[in-house]
Amino acid sequence: MARIDLDLSHAYGANPQSDDDYALLPLNMTFEDGGAYALLGPSGCGKTTMLNIISGLLTPSRGTVHFDGVDLTSATPQQRNIAQVFQFPVVYDTMTVGENLAFPLRNRKVPAAQIKARVGQIAEMLDMSHQLDQRAAGLSADAKQKISLGRGLVRSDVSAVLFDEPLTVIDPHLKWQLRRKLKQIHHELKLTLIYVTHDQVEALTFAEQIMVMSRGRVVQMGTPQALFERPAHTFVGHFIGSPGMNLLPIDVDDGVATLAGQAVALPAGLAAGQGQLKLGIRPEYTQPAPLDEPGVVQATVEAVQHVGTYQLLTARVGPHTVRARLGLEHRLPGIGEAIGLGLFGPQACFYRNEELIT
Repeated sequence: MARIDLDLSHAYGANPQSDDDYALLPLNMTFEDGGAYALLGPSGCGKTTMLNIISGLLTPSRGTVHFDGVDLTSATPQQRNIAQVFQFPVVYDTMTVGENLAFPLRNRKVPAAQIKARVGQIAEMLDMSHQLDQRAAGLSADAKQKISLGRGLVRSDVSAVLFDEPLTVIDPHLKWQLRRKLKQIHHELKLTLIYVTHDQVEALTFAEQIMVMSRGRVVQMGTPQALFERPAHTFVGHFIGSPGMNLLPIDVDDGVATLAGQAVALPAGLAAGQGQLKLGIRPEYTQPAPLDEPGVVQATVEAVQHVGTYQLLTARVGPHTVRARLGLEHRLPGIGEAIGLGLFGPQACFYRNEELIT
């Protein structure tokens, strides 16, 4: 395993002039030895570009890549000792499952006894022990991707294992199982794992540290809890969560916030800043409350959806949509009726120029 330090930017065209010309804007970041990381963001945000620069498939147009303090910016994937698992399974159909898993070790002349032990360990982790003698040609896409995952994990001496959206072709139920398996494998083998995905559920359930990316920039790096509770940027608040954070324009002056023409007295002790801001409040923390309490806004009920163990309220405050994720015990007014919603509680976040101020 290795500590990986990036100090770079990348543009696919020559002479970039503006931010839009960069696939990766200038960044300086570190992946610690043995950590489990996720690069999370929408398509085209730079996730795969960063992964390919780490692996050596792509050389950055500016800057350096260091592994354990050694400059490997121009080194090949083989010289970096990287294992990479791609979006679609890459297996040898003429080989058995066991032979596929053993292939990276046999290439490196590992003794047969060690190969057998390691292949057995990885196959057991992936619930493939009963398929070791089966030819890969007849397996489902799910099983082939498990082989691909296993090949990436079978070498114990790799600097890092890189995953580029490896569960795209996997059945939804099996996705949950494999995410759990990967987390278990990380805890047991202590490998450095870097996982690219656009799926927040995959990132939040797998990684210890998540890097949320947008338009070539890492807008926040942190634990799943930090990203949920205190998004550093409105993009993170919107992107993380189901549904995402409510983001509402407000004007704050001397303890009073104005939202869509409503003047709302802020609760004592709530530090909201001054001037034109954005209020961010998670639907999970948006609760019905009496209109005469501090921090409560009058809204109009637009829809109520029952979603299994909770109900999702959609309401309007002036031209703005507000969503609240509520327990089944709440008895809500009918469509078009008024409701008080507490938006300015202790979990409220306040943003200026899209960045968190408090």
